[in-house]
Amino acid sequence: MGGRGLGEGERPVKVASLRTGTANIARMGDYLLGGKDNFAADREFAERLIAIAPEVKTIAEESRVFLERVVRFLIEQGVRQFLNVASGLPTRRDTHEIAQELAPDARVVYVDDDPVVLNHARAMLARNPCTGVVDGSILRPAEMLADPEMLRLIDFDQPVAVLIPARLQYLPDSAEPYKCVAHVRDHLAPGSYLAIGHAVFDTRPDLAGKIVELFRQVLPDVDTTLRSREKVLRFFDGTELVDPGLVYIRQWRPEVPQSTGQAQRVWIVGGVGRITG
Repeated sequence: MGGRGLGEGERPVKVASLRTGTANIARMGDYLLGGKDNFAADREFAERLIAIAPEVKTIAEESRVFLERVVRFLIEQGVRQFLNVASGLPTRRDTHEIAQELAPDARVVYVDDDPVVLNHARAMLARNPCTGVVDGSILRPAEMLADPEMLRLIDFDQPVAVLIPARLQYLPDSAEPYKCVAHVRDHLAPGSYLAIGHAVFDTRPDLAGKIVELFRQVLPDVDTTLRSREKVLRFFDGTELVDPGLVYIRQWRPEVPQSTGQAQRVWIVGGVGRITG
């Protein structure tokens, strides 16, 4: 969520308590993207993940590229309101930068429940009146959608793009993520969009068990039954998938065509669904 910091006379955002000795998903992602907002525990965890699957750095980078292509597509469709759920730490080419570069009147709300992310985002976006930050979670959809900062920027009677690029894979079915996503979908006006990215292991079943066991060290509730592409497709129930559907993200409207083999090296599937009525 790049941008300028606080200006003279502005109150600094209160720094949340940081558990620097425990790996944090947002900070680990920052490390994989070459950022500096991470600690030794995050780097150690990320390196252990890289030892299992060296492609994870490429996956992190390609996920950002996928997000940019999605935002550009949505701007072309006339969308000017964006809700980025579980947005992660500020990095290069964030949603508001992409959207407002193409449409200066675009409004963007970032949602996260990670105090590390919230602290950075509020400080960096303090001087951008068309952006906001909400402390919330997809698992508490009604609370998230009713937040005063959300309602300051987002008019749910008009089309909204809801972006959930990389968090659903960490949520077990017992937390009812399908129900929560459906709640958000049903709150959106016709002409809105739902964009999702989600890790799958359909082509790399050999990695699934190892990665689950590693992530259990920082996410005890991570599900042992990982979602296949078909299970991810359920998140788009009630929407009309735009071409090319739910595909490996390298195959979602790429500037350069990708072979199946190239696409499957990045085992994230992604898609965009349109709310039609």
